[in-house]
Amino acid sequence: MHWIYLLVAGLLEMVWVVGMKYSDGFTKLGWSALTLVTMVVSLVFLSKAMKVLPMGTAYAIWTGIGAVGGVVAGILLFSESSDWPRLLCVVLIVGGIMGLKLTSAH
Repeated sequence: MHWIYLLVAGLLEMVWVVGMKYSDGFTKLGWSALTLVTMVVSLVFLSKAMKVLPMGTAYAIWTGIGAVGGVVAGILLFSESSDWPRLLCVVLIVGGIMGLKLTSAH
């Protein structure tokens, strides 16, 4: 169950990072509210996951999910670059996330 908490926390991090972009520096109320709520809920789920999972593993996976999601959202929503060096870096992040999951004792 703690891995599910961690996955939800990471997915919510992806939501709040996109919300932060759309909030335009917290000047748009709706997007700002969405960002703040998803930040808090993401941290709650991360803390639930950390009750059992190793802190370093949980935090790295949480930030990794958010980083990969942020890059993908940037490409799809904001026309950010999708050149091969950036995509290679995303693959390396995903590989690191998988490695941490596979080597975790829990």
